[in-house]
Amino acid sequence: MSNPHPIALTDAMKSALSKRPDQHKYDHGHALILTGGVGHGGAARLAARGALRVGAGLVTVACPPAALIENAAQLNAIMVRSLKDADALNALLEDERLNALCLGPGLGKERARDLVPPALAARRATLLDADALSAFSDEPNVLLDKLHDGCVLTPHIGEFARLFPDISRRIAAKGTGYSKSDAARDAAARAGCVVVLKGAETVIAAPDAGAAIHLALGESAVPWLATAGTGDVLAGFIAGLLARGFMPMAAAETATWLHAEAARLFGPGLIAEDLPETLPEVFRSLDL
Repeated sequence: MSNPHPIALTDAMKSALSKRPDQHKYDHGHALILTGGVGHGGAARLAARGALRVGAGLVTVACPPAALIENAAQLNAIMVRSLKDADALNALLEDERLNALCLGPGLGKERARDLVPPALAARRATLLDADALSAFSDEPNVLLDKLHDGCVLTPHIGEFARLFPDISRRIAAKGTGYSKSDAARDAAARAGCVVVLKGAETVIAAPDAGAAIHLALGESAVPWLATAGTGDVLAGFIAGLLARGFMPMAAAETATWLHAEAARLFGPGLIAEDLPETLPEVFRSLDL
């Protein structure tokens, strides 16, 4: 099996990121970010801001009715709507313009167990992170059996271990030669979708065994990414690119590169909120 290729921004990625003057907002998709209850919306708002900054035409945060005022008070360009339960989600997804979904950041495990199945049944491009993965740790196959090839999973190593415990044990075993890249590939093959195994060494794997790697080590290190909320922003970057029509592997690779580049550009003192706000400077450096 070939080694994963290093992630770099290609001319094709750069071209796909640009916007043409004859396009309107619906040409760039509509991302739906699902969030949890009162006091738990911060992660989803970070993801939503990331999705909007990376170029999604529209972004909506859908929250429980009790959390509507809290979210509306902190969002302007991002729309907010009430969403009670799975029935409400099914009704909302009758609007086919909602072409990319993001579930996990701040969602809560109980709400994730309710909303993830109908979200996956809708067969839209779907990003699953955090609670949307951990909610199924007792019965991983309940989730894995519902996934489709339009999905992207973005676990850190702990979430990965809960979803793929047998694969995780092989990483931990000494002297086997079984690498993080091998693990991500095996997980993607089992899930039937793209898996982004996050860390200083981030591996992105597709079900066909294709893989890419981003090394944030040595001169390329971005230690200030080790702070709360940065993974939520990455989820938003990927969801925003999915809304724009990127294929899952391309969305994951491009978002991972942009995420690290924004962190490098901002430098020391970075907090999660800075990543979306630094993205325009990254785009200007690319002459987009």
